Amino acid sequence: MRRAVLLMCDGLSREWISPERTPNIWAMKQSGLWCADHRAVFPSVTRASAAAVATGYTPGNHGLHGNRMCFLVDGKLEVRDAGLPDFRDHMRRATGRTLHVPTMAERLNGDCVAFSNVSPGAAYFLDPDHHGWVYHRAGCFGPGGEPITGDDALTVPSDPDGDAVMVERFCGEVLEERRPKLAICWQCSPDKTGHTEPLLGPVHTAAMAAADRHVAQVFAKVQELRAAGDDVLFLVGSDHGMESIGPRVHVGERLVAAGLKDALDSGDVAVACQGTSALIYVAPGYESRIDGLRAYLKDADWAASVFEGDGLKTLGARPDYGLTFAVDTAYVEKDNGHGVTGQRYEAIDGAEGDAAGAFAQHGGIGPRETAPFLVVDDGSGSGRERAETSSLPNIAPTILGYLGVAAEGLQPSLL
Repeated sequence: MRRAVLLMCDGLSREWISPERTPNIWAMKQSGLWCADHRAVFPSVTRASAAAVATGYTPGNHGLHGNRMCFLVDGKLEVRDAGLPDFRDHMRRATGRTLHVPTMAERLNGDCVAFSNVSPGAAYFLDPDHHGWVYHRAGCFGPGGEPITGDDALTVPSDPDGDAVMVERFCGEVLEERRPKLAICWQCSPDKTGHTEPLLGPVHTAAMAAADRHVAQVFAKVQELRAAGDDVLFLVGSDHGMESIGPRVHVGERLVAAGLKDALDSGDVAVACQGTSALIYVAPGYESRIDGLRAYLKDADWAASVFEGDGLKTLGARPDYGLTFAVDTAYVEKDNGHGVTGQRYEAIDGAEGDAAGAFAQHGGIGPRETAPFLVVDDGSGSGRERAETSSLPNIAPTILGYLGVAAEGLQPSLL
């Protein structure tokens, strides 16, 4: 029986994979296919990344713009947080659907079980239309959206300890007992820790070590399944890296002060902050604001790069629902005190200030945040390195190809 197992270590940058910090992943690197130039999608945030992994498409094609995105509702822009449990309902009301393309769960006729310990939105966009099973602390669902409650639900804290409980149950219940064609386990570590602690500090380093131990645990179970006669493709990777944060900028307030947006809650111009990037939308009838916005953004000290038109396409984005600009934030040359150089401006909706490297974010196109890792292990033991660029959308066709499922329109398999 052919099966595929995908284990994600959220926020673990490729540069931190080493014999000292992550010995188990490092060992897998020696025996599997190591994707040496594996890339994130834009924006490099988990919710859009989860949909990219699930579908094999970039955000511009799968339709989930980022951790937050705008919809046009009665001609006005409305910003919604894609991480909330009810986001899919808002998305359906505004657009008539969730994702624009099928997920692996749909292509596999629901033979997919996903355990996730990140935000509800990131979990649910692995299978937003309830073809298979998705387990998350905010609510667990089976095919058709049937609720899973009681002891069968997954109720673990979003931290390394919660990951440990989830991984233990994943190995026993999902891999050994239920045996779906595709099993997905998405850890919150070390991303969750990086959002509150300095990168490579003691707490963040411990979170990476915990995620690495869980990799060894799942890999050991995969090896047991192989010894028992199953053909199992095992993929372990991350969705993005992280960047130290310095100054924090309330982009909406800045646009209002510049006379380019009527008010913070106005529907003329809207900002969907993505951490180290921001998406700026312009509603129909307000196109006269575009020139002023362009000039302001190109001169803003917090903005490093501004993309529009064909530039959005190069990022894998599309100008849907009024999306007009994508802005990548700038760096300041400071160390975070633990050897991580460079601090990024963070685009926020709250109080401005300076984090001074005390925690990290992601979402833009910086070299650290856009360098996740990926190892593909088919059980052959023939370690090799892929020098060609790969990205999150390569994961779905690799899994589907191994399982013998047609994947028209997707990128080539990595195998």
